[in-house]
Amino acid sequence: MAHAPVLDRSTTRPSPPPRRDPAWVRPALLALLVATGGLYLWQLSSSGYANSYYAAAIQAGSQSWKAWFFGALDAASSITVDKPPASLWLPGLLARVVGFNSWTLLIPQALEGVAAVGLLFAAVRRVAGPVAGLAAGALLALTPAAVLIFRFDNPDALLLLLVVAATYCVTRALEDGRTKWLALAGVALGFGFLTKSGQALLVLPALSLAYLALGPNGVWKRVRQLLLAGVTLVVSAGWWILAVLLWPAADRPYIGGSTDNNPLELAFGYNGLGRLFGGSGNMSGGGGGQNSSFGGSTGLQRMFSGEFGLEISWLLPAALVAIAALFWVTRSAPRTDRLRAAALVWGGSLLATGLTFSFMQGTIHPYYSVALAPAIAALVAIAGRELWVRNSAACHALLIAMVVATSAWGVHLLTTGGTPTVYVVVAIALGVAATLGLMTRWLAGGSVRRGLPALALVGVLAVAAPIADWGLRTANTPHTGSIPTAVSDSSSSSSSNAMGGGMGGGGTKPSGTKPSGTKASGTRPSGNPPSRSGSSSSGSSSSSSSSGSSSRPSGGGGGGTTSVSSRLAKALESTTTTWSAATVGAQNAASYELATGTSVIGIGGFSGSDDAPTLAQFKAWVKEGKITYFIASSGQGGGGGSSSVGTQITNWVKSNFTATTIGGTTVYDLTT
Repeated sequence: MAHAPVLDRSTTRPSPPPRRDPAWVRPALLALLVATGGLYLWQLSSSGYANSYYAAAIQAGSQSWKAWFFGALDAASSITVDKPPASLWLPGLLARVVGFNSWTLLIPQALEGVAAVGLLFAAVRRVAGPVAGLAAGALLALTPAAVLIFRFDNPDALLLLLVVAATYCVTRALEDGRTKWLALAGVALGFGFLTKSGQALLVLPALSLAYLALGPNGVWKRVRQLLLAGVTLVVSAGWWILAVLLWPAADRPYIGGSTDNNPLELAFGYNGLGRLFGGSGNMSGGGGGQNSSFGGSTGLQRMFSGEFGLEISWLLPAALVAIAALFWVTRSAPRTDRLRAAALVWGGSLLATGLTFSFMQGTIHPYYSVALAPAIAALVAIAGRELWVRNSAACHALLIAMVVATSAWGVHLLTTGGTPTVYVVVAIALGVAATLGLMTRWLAGGSVRRGLPALALVGVLAVAAPIADWGLRTANTPHTGSIPTAVSDSSSSSSSNAMGGGMGGGGTKPSGTKPSGTKASGTRPSGNPPSRSGSSSSGSSSSSSSSGSSSRPSGGGGGGTTSVSSRLAKALESTTTTWSAATVGAQNAASYELATGTSVIGIGGFSGSDDAPTLAQFKAWVKEGKITYFIASSGQGGGGGSSSVGTQITNWVKSNFTATTIGGTTVYDLTT
């Protein structure tokens, strides 16, 4: 007896999600979240302090509420990090409650990753059902860039969670037209702005256009709702900026990364237009659209090449096919069709963010590409499910194109990344098997049902196996240093790459350090060169001898870890002044802070070119007895050249105080 043909639903509106999922969905979701948590928490402390620049700020926030609120690098609040402080608040609170250590530093990011996976499941489920939701969550969890960032202390982890939360809220608004969902989306993006400034707004055009064009209410009501959402965004982002502007500048830290101690200039200059076009403290691209010190050549190829390709592009070809596929299958659907709305929300977000990253001239690092991961995972899962259940030649062809593109590109990346041959062979076999199976199903015209579950499994494995291999190996690798990368072999980020992005030097936890926010004994790591994964070559701390020299960067902007001898650490711990020391560059200061638990002034901020503190202010602090030591750098100051405050202060100290050596490091006692 012939089976009834599969219904072609290409012109019908997808039914709303069921009120009650099948019984297996909740256990499956719980298993996904537990597995994600295990992946992100596995040997988490092996990365030590990860990015010491942000780690020092979190330690400072655990010691001082003022430093916590402003995001200051030191507890005495001389200067902030070069990002808004939202990503520092949760780990700072946790460290204050249970003590500062590697776990309290990194656990918040891991939990943010689990939450992002759960929210992505919820958003996709409402459009394409629980199977697609679980697939999207799993693909996000395994994306190498996501595995990297959710095990690291950079702001991108919280930013990704907030962007997914905003997209979920817009998805709900597209269903029922309720204003509260749009308002909540505005709140999420507002706090995203307080996490990483303008990057949080890259999805705003797609979300706004999707609701304006496809929302369920009348057009003028949709406009009013979007305006209200804009107000909530501005309020959620602006309250902290307003507080900083109203706070007397003399009673708060200097806003690191800004040219005039202004949070607006930081947001829209250094972290805004400067990122897009270069300048404002960012490294500009060279001739011919080159920005080789950071992201390589600008252009459409950027997201597919080098470290960008290994971190994010595994499913990018399939996601691009998915956008076209979803718009094709909904070409005759009603205006408010949820599937078309999802294509615009996720596809628009992917294209807007990806094109911005591809052509921006300022500072960009490969791990920024994690911002593409939720959209890629959602598009692949939604389109894969929809093309599977529709029986038309176009849908069969598009599904085969997705599988072939993903498998072929995944094999290419595995080969490029030096993956063992056996894994490459398995990936090829899965891709060929899935392609042949899908072609057989197409030629059979939907009449073949036996073996479909097995075929679906092979197809999923063909798509997911390469990305899972790289994601799991990323999780098994410690990551420290200026620019973490989701790879696992040889050398990657050089110290020069740390300039201009607020990405501090390596942060391996000093041996012997107690897990608390108080002064810690022990020594800083020896500054081993980072591996391709961004980890130190040893992956562990190494103690300096009592007379050992300190491996120092040559000024404020360099990357790499500053080694702190035990003798120097004890000297700094024994001080009673507001700041135990001052040194040129925030990264250098961060290493001393993490080794001792004391406050150290990072003259010139991250790049060494911030005008903070001025020479006059520094002289006043010395006169008031607020600084004990000036720790010399091997170079002549920060990245600002002969006119930088680092150079000015260094020259003044050398002219007025006597140099001495503690543990192989040249210091000046400013109290004599």
